Amino acid sequence: MKRTLSLLIALFLMAFGSAGAQTLVTSGGVELDLSALPFQTEDDSAPLVYFFRDITPESMTKAYLAAGTELPGRVGVKMSTGESEKSNYLRPALIGDLVHLVEGTIVECNTAYGGSRASTAMHRQQAKDNGLLEIAELDILDEDGSMEIPTDGGRRIQVDYVGSHFQNYDSYLVLSHFKGHAMAGFGGAIKNISIGFASSMGKVWIHSGGTRKTGSIWGETDPFLEAMADAAKGVHEYMSGRIVYISVLNRLSVDCDCDGSPAEPDMHDIGILASTDPLAIDQAAIDLVYAMPDSGSLRRRVESRNGLHTLEAAEDVGLGSRHYRLIPGD
Repeated sequence: MKRTLSLLIALFLMAFGSAGAQTLVTSGGVELDLSALPFQTEDDSAPLVYFFRDITPESMTKAYLAAGTELPGRVGVKMSTGESEKSNYLRPALIGDLVHLVEGTIVECNTAYGGSRASTAMHRQQAKDNGLLEIAELDILDEDGSMEIPTDGGRRIQVDYVGSHFQNYDSYLVLSHFKGHAMAGFGGAIKNISIGFASSMGKVWIHSGGTRKTGSIWGETDPFLEAMADAAKGVHEYMSGRIVYISVLNRLSVDCDCDGSPAEPDMHDIGILASTDPLAIDQAAIDLVYAMPDSGSLRRRVESRNGLHTLEAAEDVGLGSRHYRLIPGD
């Protein structure tokens, strides 16, 4: 199947074109002028972020093809497997076709806070309960411990500890459910490739701002956010272009997918974003959320945790660009 991807991507890009509309309509029916997005630009040198209104399996595939990067070799599909069936993880029915298209293996790491995914056996059972093993194999990357990758120029950490199986994959498709988060303010692509790829020990390392490898994950907010940016840069640069980011802006709860009983969303769904730049896609998601008239709860969650500092820190260490060019699709 993957042998057909190059042709599919080429045909899609020819049909898609490079010129985008000046307005978009969200999944919930809100019409938005792109000028309302603070970091959106018409600069041709800015990284592209593609937007699709419909949150469907077909749009997931369109989003991947729009990003224009064929993922080579063995593909890991990085996503949250969800803390319970009540959490807002990306459902198998939505992502299954895309996972099959790239012939991917779902990959995750165990948690550092307990819960239903604190050990490999428990984690695998939870993923099975959530229906994910019906669409792909699952690899718990830190089942056999950690490996180090450098975070050159990091403000807080100079090395990142990811699951040791990380090195077994040639490329990664990063599927992020955008939402709020109790500690980071929000979770998107940057959190998915930093905390998400970190081994259990690596999660403590990031949460502590690089001061310890064991113990509580609770610590000072800004060092944690800055260490996330450092770790994300390490992963992104390690993959050297062999990574694509897709973020789904649905079920926009103030709580993350690591919460087994998240608050019910009180704002409408927005759509799907795709990019090869993790900072650009997170900034676009934040801009879209902030532009929505019913996003007050989520905006307050982000700001109460100083969540926007993650974007500032990522820009400071050179992880992509906050300015992006948004291209609405059909």
